[in-house]
Amino acid sequence: MAVKTVPLKVDMRGGTHIENVTKQVQDALAGTRAAAGIVTVFVKHTTASIMIIEDEPGIRADTKTFWDRMVPADPSWQHNQKNPGEDNGHSHLRGQLQGPSITIPFANGTLLLGTWQQIVLVDFDTRARTRDLIIQILGE
Repeated sequence: MAVKTVPLKVDMRGGTHIENVTKQVQDALAGTRAAAGIVTVFVKHTTASIMIIEDEPGIRADTKTFWDRMVPADPSWQHNQKNPGEDNGHSHLRGQLQGPSITIPFANGTLLLGTWQQIVLVDFDTRARTRDLIIQILGE
């Protein structure tokens, strides 16, 4: 089996910004000519996550509301108190809960996503930044 690693940079706004990266992942897969295997998408940051959602405006809004309710921004988080100028303790906690990666099977050179499934990057941080992703393809 061959392994191909493809880096991807995505400009994000923070504040639970969601960016659909499905096309970039499928394009990386197409560049390998692999027929079947798995693709892992990994974000190299502790305040962002990769997930699969039905990418429509209502779910985007609900996702932000969910995270705001589950792990609210709070100046009393120890990360904020022990690191002067930091206000993103909640961002780290959200990233820990959601996780930095997903794995998707593929066949016939196509991601085996369900009809409504889309791969998204979610940026939980409190400021804009460029996020580094790794797309790793294992296939034959």
